[in-house]
Amino acid sequence: MSKKIEQLDVPLNRDVFLRELLRELAGTLEEVVGFEEAAGFISIVGQHIGDWINADYRAALGAEQLSREQVAEVLVDLKRRIQGDFHLISADADKLVLGNRACPFGDKVKDRNSLCMMTSNVFGTVAAENLAYAKVALHQTIARGDAACRIVVHLRDGQEAEQDQGIEYFGS
Repeated sequence: MSKKIEQLDVPLNRDVFLRELLRELAGTLEEVVGFEEAAGFISIVGQHIGDWINADYRAALGAEQLSREQVAEVLVDLKRRIQGDFHLISADADKLVLGNRACPFGDKVKDRNSLCMMTSNVFGTVAAENLAYAKVALHQTIARGDAACRIVVHLRDGQEAEQDQGIEYFGS
């Protein structure tokens, strides 16, 4: 008797399928319209996702706005919930420095740098909507081949933020 198709050892499930789908969409966008335009499209999606996540955390906490400490905790927690391994390296009044040892996109993020715009925009949107300003700089990313990610979220538009390359976000 032959194996039934449903019993075959095929590494396919919803999570793998969706990550591969995003990888291919990002790759196709990068090839067709270029990296900058692809990053722009993904940024728009990231902003919408950031607004949604921010609203959910505010509602769950019963808060109209999150404090700097809560923003830091939310950024780590949201990535934990989607199987990232983000952690807070340091935090002060001017910036949050986060590290990450495992991308939520898994190995599907390799060579898909535009997908990092999702992290930038979600972090930037959550921080700016609660603290008025954020500038997110992606110093190291797994997508670019680094062993881990190192992300700086500047919370004040100061000299250090001005010198650090990144994307600025402003609260509404």
